[in-house]
Amino acid sequence: MAELAYIRVSTVEQNTERQLSGCGITFDKVYEDKASGGSTKRPELAKLMDYAREGDTVHVHSIDRLARSLDDLRKLVTDWNNKGITIRFHKEGLNFTADDNTPIAELMLNMLGAVAQFERAIIRERQTEGISKAKDKGRYKGRKPDYERNIKIRGLRQDGLSIRKIASELNCNPSTVQRSLKLKN
Repeated sequence: MAELAYIRVSTVEQNTERQLSGCGITFDKVYEDKASGGSTKRPELAKLMDYAREGDTVHVHSIDRLARSLDDLRKLVTDWNNKGITIRFHKEGLNFTADDNTPIAELMLNMLGAVAQFERAIIRERQTEGISKAKDKGRYKGRKPDYERNIKIRGLRQDGLSIRKIASELNCNPSTVQRSLKLKN
């Protein structure tokens, strides 16, 4: 029975120190992602999902650190519970275990998951508005290409790796690999 920690922030510039730091638990393993919670396609989350076993407890600072989509959140919790894995959200004080979840805990999961999803939608809306205004003023040119990664992608493709293998190797989405391979330079 392992005590597993999952920590997530959205960008590499953000600090993870505040998450689970004062909970007084010595974790057997810590999984830390610096990626958006809008998708479950995160390398450390995938490792955690693969590693966790019946009897383990997954500790997460708060619901929005695990997922920003209500569907993703419910699927992760349900899948882990079905495998006999307990999920503990420290900030909310909620625990989810197989066949032992109270109706109020389920309600709180759904409500707080919906709030996290709403927050993400608002953030994206503000981002889109900001980009639009910056474009109107001629200040926004889009994301600059990552030339170094594009060179690595081409090299790995020439070595015969599949698009999915390249994406996994470089910790990016397969669509990023496909776009890079279509570039002329």
